[in-house]
Amino acid sequence: DRVAIVTGGTDGIGYATARQLARLGMHVIIAGNNDSKAQDVVRRLKEETSNDKVEFLYCDLASLTSIRQFVQKFKKKKIPLHVLVNNGQVRDAGRRQVHHRLTRVPLCPPSRCYSPHGAYAQSKLALVLFTYHLQRLLAAQGSPVTANVADPGVVDTDLYRHVFWGTRLIQKMLGWWAFKTPDEGAWTSVYAAVTPDLEGIGGRYLYNEKETKSLMLTYDRDLQRQLWAISCQMTSITDVT
Repeated sequence: DRVAIVTGGTDGIGYATARQLARLGMHVIIAGNNDSKAQDVVRRLKEETSNDKVEFLYCDLASLTSIRQFVQKFKKKKIPLHVLVNNGQVRDAGRRQVHHRLTRVPLCPPSRCYSPHGAYAQSKLALVLFTYHLQRLLAAQGSPVTANVADPGVVDTDLYRHVFWGTRLIQKMLGWWAFKTPDEGAWTSVYAAVTPDLEGIGGRYLYNEKETKSLMLTYDRDLQRQLWAISCQMTSITDVT
């Protein structure tokens, strides 16, 4: 059986991704930080997909200790990992930092005014830079592992609770017309996870189930290396590059 871990798999795009992978017969492990909600999600996914190979493992992405504990719990299962979908995670606290606090990396000039939308955009820039550099390191080591970026587009999810009120208003008024559904937003992640066209291929930016170019800034190798070095420093991981 092919095994997939989906972070943030209890809501929105993450839930839709987990459901589609389960429908394809994969063993799906949902990583999240809400035990009670996750148990209900696992039950629903099993019922909707007729796949009993769906389970939950606790993992708080805001805590490196929790992440390491998650890794150890997965290793104890002694099963391979074929797909890791690093899906976003929405928290009630607007300034709660996730994904190893990468929103603090100084990719843009500092500002005294905090913007949830700006922080989100900066974190997405960081993820693209990180993925490109990671893929180059994997290739240099001869690793069979590949890393790609899957852009879901503009999706009607709870993420917009934390953005400018005008954007929230637009979402409520036009979400049904201008925004993708979570299922539609998940298609690119699922495509990246299962298509034979990407077997052994990494460092790609995928949008609407096809390869495209990301912002020119994301191809800046010096910026990629800067982000990587700061990420290693913030996570207390030795930078071996």
